[in-house]
Amino acid sequence: MSTSTASTTSASTSLPGGTWTMGDLTVTRFGYGAMRLTGPGVMGPPADHDGALAVLREAVRLGITHIDTADAYGPHVTNRLIREALHPYPDSVHVVTKVGAVRDARGGWPPAREPDDLRRAVHSNLETLGVESLDLVNLRLGDAEGPRPGSLAEAYGTLVELQQEGLIRHLGLSNATAGQIAEAETIAPFVCVQNLYNLAHRQDDDLVDRLAERGIAYVPFFPLGGFSPLQSSALSAVAARLGTRPLPVALAWLLHRSPNILLIPGTSSPAHLRENITGAGLTLSEEDLAELDAIGR
Repeated sequence: MSTSTASTTSASTSLPGGTWTMGDLTVTRFGYGAMRLTGPGVMGPPADHDGALAVLREAVRLGITHIDTADAYGPHVTNRLIREALHPYPDSVHVVTKVGAVRDARGGWPPAREPDDLRRAVHSNLETLGVESLDLVNLRLGDAEGPRPGSLAEAYGTLVELQQEGLIRHLGLSNATAGQIAEAETIAPFVCVQNLYNLAHRQDDDLVDRLAERGIAYVPFFPLGGFSPLQSSALSAVAARLGTRPLPVALAWLLHRSPNILLIPGTSSPAHLRENITGAGLTLSEEDLAELDAIGR
């Protein structure tokens, strides 16, 4: 596997968490997820086009170098916004995308992992982002309900071929089972796994630790959601002691959880973006961490 390292400081940013290196891509551990820049249901354009551009530009201005997207968002909406806002991209900024699902007329996310589907998706991402090679492509597995067992060999092998053709620099996995991750390791290196994980959803605890040992990034998606009233009351208690809101505490916990965790929270508001960054920089005491750890157990 590719050797990756964590750093507690960054020469280019004072963002919380420092940086992490995926292959030859050094990114801030606090990143930005572009999914919320679309219309309702992750379909269509944003209500405020200029506002969406402003959020992306503010993210880069604040030092974020990890932008997460997918051509299925919109579809094509977030990629085109990213291109309009940031192209030509600064050398330090890395755009990570996903393939393996498309959108249907009802807003569903049907799988699209046949070789022709994946080749078409990679070329679509190249076009909409305006680049000759994609920094990192995650293979989205499973479905909208979560990971599903099954071999990824054909789909992952197709992305490996595209990587060998020079169209992709690095590979990752999304919505993957432990078995699929193990299978991918026998085929070709990958530099990150992007799965559902947060304080309340801790099913990947062992996986986070195993990937950290291998120097592979773990990128939780939907990192803020999924709290029941009981769980959120526990989170609120910690937030009250710290004089802040619950969701920033949840972000801070993720950065404390393991050095290989990279955050990609999304927002359509520059003010909310800055609030998320401030929250992720909270210092959590041993008492705070113990109380928060108990939420998902």
